[in-house]
Amino acid sequence: MARTGSNNIQAKLVLLGDMGTGKTSLVLRFVKGQFLEFQESTIGAAFFTQVLSLNEATIKFDIWDTAGQERYHSLAPMYYRGAAAAVVVYDITSMDSFERAKKWVTELQRQGNPNLIMFLVGNKVDLQEKRKVGIEEGEQYAKENGMVFLETSAKTAQNVNELFYEIGLTWILSADVALSDWNALWPSDLKIEDALKEKKLHMNICCVRVVTSHSEALSYLEINTLVLEKIVEQMNKETGHVVNL
Repeated sequence: MARTGSNNIQAKLVLLGDMGTGKTSLVLRFVKGQFLEFQESTIGAAFFTQVLSLNEATIKFDIWDTAGQERYHSLAPMYYRGAAAAVVVYDITSMDSFERAKKWVTELQRQGNPNLIMFLVGNKVDLQEKRKVGIEEGEQYAKENGMVFLETSAKTAQNVNELFYEIGLTWILSADVALSDWNALWPSDLKIEDALKEKKLHMNICCVRVVTSHSEALSYLEINTLVLEKIVEQMNKETGHVVNL
């Protein structure tokens, strides 16, 4: 991850998962706002870039969408090496893809960047009637492995933008953003210090309101324990006040 300016972050993001889980569709939905009913399988890997504005900060995503076929597995390390974040995707209608996702997580834990931020994504929630992997299973596994968990649908766009916003927010935190800068990203009527003291934020899940520079629309995002701990750590360091959640 690199800073290209005082409020600019450029970081490498890699998507991993079984063939047919919808990795490419998630990226295309985020980057181009489109969904193809019949998406050709990725050969090797595909590269995309996208810029996301979160109020004062600008984040450039360098996205590597890797092929899910087993014959390309040996190429994966060259794509996740040096990545700031990894999104491991499975198909909620396929238990096999969930088990394969767990293998990717284990590999990343052993060979990936030690500071790698990992997200577990259950895709295709538009196919609820065919669900084979319960949301509780995904949540539990993510919690046990220190991952952020989301379920998405590239087809309907459910939680797709939220996923990438959350990655961006986590990157901002890991880049040691000052508390004053975080307050600039927070709702104007609720400062971080006050929210923490009043127990409006919780250790496992909380909601953050962010205004995007493109549409000025309000988005509600979930951030995990790691993110909250970073906020508390930065706040305690800058203010000298100890806040316990």
